[in-house]
Amino acid sequence: MVLEDLFEEFSVHASDGITNPPIDELLDKAGSKYNLVIFSAKRARQINAYYSQLSEGLLEYVGPLVETHVHEKPLSIAFREINEGLVTLEPLDPIEAQA
Repeated sequence: MVLEDLFEEFSVHASDGITNPPIDELLDKAGSKYNLVIFSAKRARQINAYYSQLSEGLLEYVGPLVETHVHEKPLSIAFREINEGLVTLEPLDPIEAQA
């Protein structure tokens, strides 16, 4: 592999992240910055727990709903799931939360 090919491959993978999917699209899906942070963090924790439980043979959590790469972080996976509409945020009814 030529050094230029290696650089091109690295730059393509490095460009993904918070800019892909675009933050504006994510904000449209979540409604606010606060909702996006809470929603994506909760989903990232679920994905992380899924990977942790695989070695134990448990299936308590749902794994990634999009195709993932080996070194992709759970938060990036969560952002892509939100952007593609595979997971949705439903507002919590305060009356139901108290029950």
